[in-house]
Order: sequence, then structure tokens, then C-alpha cells
Amino acid sequence: MTDFVSVGWLADRLEAVHVVDVRDAWEYEGIGHLPDAVSIPFDSFRASEGDAGMLPGADVFADLLSAAGITAADDIVAYDDTHGVFAARFLVTAELYGHDPGRLHLLDGDFSAWQRERETTDESPDVTRTDYEIERPAESPLVGRETVAAAIDTDAVIVDTREREEYEEGHIPGAVQLDWRTLVDDETRGLKPREEIETLLESAGITLDSRIVLYCNTARRISHTYVVLRHLGYDDVAFYEGSLTEWAAAGEPIETGV
Repeated sequence: MTDFVSVGWLADRLEAVHVVDVRDAWEYEGIGHLPDAVSIPFDSFRASEGDAGMLPGADVFADLLSAAGITAADDIVAYDDTHGVFAARFLVTAELYGHDPGRLHLLDGDFSAWQRERETTDESPDVTRTDYEIERPAESPLVGRETVAAAIDTDAVIVDTREREEYEEGHIPGAVQLDWRTLVDDETRGLKPREEIETLLESAGITLDSRIVLYCNTARRISHTYVVLRHLGYDDVAFYEGSLTEWAAAGEPIETGV
């Protein structure tokens, strides 16, 4: 499954993996980036019209990875400079389009963790274009609005990964609130210790044997929580990509308050 990897882990494997920088192009070029990292900015792999923030389309994603010299058999390490939330969205997108999740990795601590310990570069790598082939998986964590509605009166734990204020303004009925940032250490930008995360999850009623349904507004923040949960061994995790944006637009019921 998609996991978190350390700076040391990545430094030992730079020649064996493909590193993807999902920051804005100006940051990649002007601030510097990890050695041999290719630039695939966040805005390039999400829908720009209609369902903003949703999957970009299989052909679009395949072309992006082909242009970056990546094949479906490659190991990928993604990073950003925002605690990993944008990089997580990239990795989840790759998984949903059939990339082996065991070959997908998120750099723990984001760009700043590497920058503190290792050298960066402003030189772009020479890339040979590939023919990235998408083969959608037989099973997918994606669920639709009807599935979420049916889960409200079951033992499933519907998790709102937005901030407390957003949750109080309106959420899916019965959802528990777990801000994705509470799982991250603000100083290191990496994951908090496993024991601390598990305590936070348990306090929200999220256990290893739970059926978990994640949502936010446009599927960015749930991407990070999804990767965290899968990294920690939570197996039954559903990904409601439409999130509250779709839910509200469809006129589904909304709860307010705590």
C-alpha cells in the first residue's frame, strides 16, 4: 500500500525511483527541487472545469506521466511543501488509475525535510518520454453519493477531514470531525508518532476494524488522510471524491453544529 518514506530512505534509492515534485512550476524552478525530480504541478492533475478538483481524466494523467518519463511499473515518490497534502492527492490519483499502490510513496516531512538535510538543485533532469499505460484496478476505494447516503445509518464511520469551523457550518449527517492536519506535526511537517495518531483516531471512533468513509470539500484533504490510514494498516477505507461539494449540490441533508 501507499506509504510514507523518510529522507534517508529516499536518499538511498534516488536512482531506483522516480521523484515527482507537485509544487507550482515557479517553485520547482526558482526555489530548487530534489535531485532528478520532475515537475508535475498540482493544477495539472486535477479537473479544471466542471467538477473542480476531481480526477483529471485517464488520458490527461497518462500523458503527464509519459511526459515525465514514468511507466506503470515504476516506483514513485511524491512531495510538496504543504505537509504532503498535494503530493498525497497525486499518489491517490495514480492509485485510482491503476498504479500499484505498493510502488507509491509520500515523502514524510515534505520538501522542507529534504532541504534541511540534503542538497537541492535547480537543474531539470533529462527525461525520455514513455508510454504510460493506465489499467484501472478491479477494485477501487472510490464511492459515490448513494453509497455514502446508505452508510449514514450503519456502523460505518463517516469522517469529515476539514477544519472544525467548516464542520460546524455544515457536514454530512452523523459524520465525525477529524482535521487532516491533526495527524501532522506542524514543526517537522511529518507524521506524528503512530501511537499519538492511533489515539486521535480512536477518540473519533476510528479503529482498525472500522468501515471508514472519507470526505472533505474537493478530495484534496481526504487524500492525505487516506494515505495515512492505508500506511497504518487500515484496510476498509472508502474515498468519497465528490465530497461535500457534490453532496450539497445534490440537495442531500446537511447537519450543522457539533
